Amino acid sequence: MFTSLLRESMLRLGAAVPAHVRQVRLRGLLAPVLASIRSRRLVNILSRTEIYRGLELKKHGRSGVPMEILFVTTELAPYIKVGGLADVSAALPKTLKALGHKVTIVMPRFAAFEQSGLLMARRLTSLHLELGDKSYDVTVFDGRLSSQVDLVLIDAPDLFGRQGVYGERGEDYADNAIRFAVLSRAAAELAKQREEASSPFDVVHINDWPSALCAKYMKNLGLKTPVLLTIHNGAHQGIFPKDVLSRIGLLASDFTLDGIEFYGSLNLLKQGIVSTDGVTTVSPRYACEIQTEEGGARLDGVLRAKGRIVGIVNGVDYGVWNPATDSNLAARFDAEDVTNKARCKGALQKEVGLAISSHVPLVASVGRIDTQKGTDLVAEVLPRIFRGSDAQVVLAGDGDVTLIKKLESAVAKGHGRAVFVRAAAEALVHRIFAAADIVLVPSRFEPCGLVQMYAQRYGALPVAHATGGLVDTIVDCDAKLETGTGFLFAEPTAEALFSATSRAIAASQLRAWPLLRRRVMRLDRGWERAARQYELAYKSLVR
Repeated sequence: MFTSLLRESMLRLGAAVPAHVRQVRLRGLLAPVLASIRSRRLVNILSRTEIYRGLELKKHGRSGVPMEILFVTTELAPYIKVGGLADVSAALPKTLKALGHKVTIVMPRFAAFEQSGLLMARRLTSLHLELGDKSYDVTVFDGRLSSQVDLVLIDAPDLFGRQGVYGERGEDYADNAIRFAVLSRAAAELAKQREEASSPFDVVHINDWPSALCAKYMKNLGLKTPVLLTIHNGAHQGIFPKDVLSRIGLLASDFTLDGIEFYGSLNLLKQGIVSTDGVTTVSPRYACEIQTEEGGARLDGVLRAKGRIVGIVNGVDYGVWNPATDSNLAARFDAEDVTNKARCKGALQKEVGLAISSHVPLVASVGRIDTQKGTDLVAEVLPRIFRGSDAQVVLAGDGDVTLIKKLESAVAKGHGRAVFVRAAAEALVHRIFAAADIVLVPSRFEPCGLVQMYAQRYGALPVAHATGGLVDTIVDCDAKLETGTGFLFAEPTAEALFSATSRAIAASQLRAWPLLRRRVMRLDRGWERAARQYELAYKSLVR
């Protein structure tokens, strides 16, 4: 029993289980077993497991003085998901909680929460918020996630009780400035209540433009709690007409070059940058890129003036993304035994209607269909992939309607070797990663990217444009596959993508491919390293 518990714990945290661990029959307590282990490598692996780490935390303490963190977001996996922010909002607070901190997530009570099954308690007293000449009385709901992270939902049905998060059918909601100003003002009010009760949060962590005004509102309220802003994608800035200024509770004096003014309009992300106490983004490479004219989306000067921008690479939640424990798969596998990956490939081929073959390379592309993500490049290279190899292709995603039509046209020319699944369910996305040999990530720019790290954990090699977080998480493979964790190309062109994809397809037939696959599956991309970097960022702001 204890043997299986140890192995299950290791698998859930993404730790590779050596063969001799599988054969150990534990007797008694864990300590005598650890004392008998001679392999330093095994001890290092065990130190990442829940059992051993729990003992060590009790013995040595967690992360110094625990902190209270208010985490403001608009997405939370698996309930509300548009992009990678949802995964970060679930995994980072969970990891911080495991390190001993108290984390409270605050976000809108979107319609999808109605079907979530989460138990939420309604506060008797609503929040009274004033924005300009209009006031909003919003209801507050309290709950707790399975990760033991506290969840606070801001309920304003007229603003948040809609089908979409930011918009519908490819169009943003016209009142997004008001909607997310209310969220930001509500978060600021929660921080105010805590300060007035003499138990302030240690830090408020806001994310992207929808919560960026929180920093400004907190300053206007005279609050002393420090605020950290994380930019997950600097291209999305929350730009609105000037006449919205008073409706979000700001004054004409705020419409300045060093304030919210942005080429005659309002820019909520810019206001957040200038008002916050610190700024992070989601990879070191992207932290540099957004301070350049080419990559800064016209905010490079503001970011350079702000000072140090800290880049922290996102992690992978191995409690969710782990082929050794993934209940969505036809069969489970890990780095030490990938036999069942072939079963996963066959099961997916049958599910989506492709010819069943374990030897044919399976190329996948998963994610938002958008020019930024390089979807147009994928559509352009598909015919060449079909002509130049016997590979099969699985595409999954939703987004730009024009690009979707291009993908559908390219797939139709694949003579049954390609399939496109629009708006694929999350479970199917897991199965695609488990089945794929190669995953395309041709983003024109990519702040961090999670697709390439999910692919690596599931034994699929990423083919990616050398930009942003893709550079920080992928090392280009050499010709003999002795080094590297993927295949990079320098320019975001169809020719470069096709060349790199052809290189990966050819490499998949080499004898060294299984060793390469094992190497990438063993990579430690867990959230603990990133969470400890956020700890340092928080502590640097605490006065």
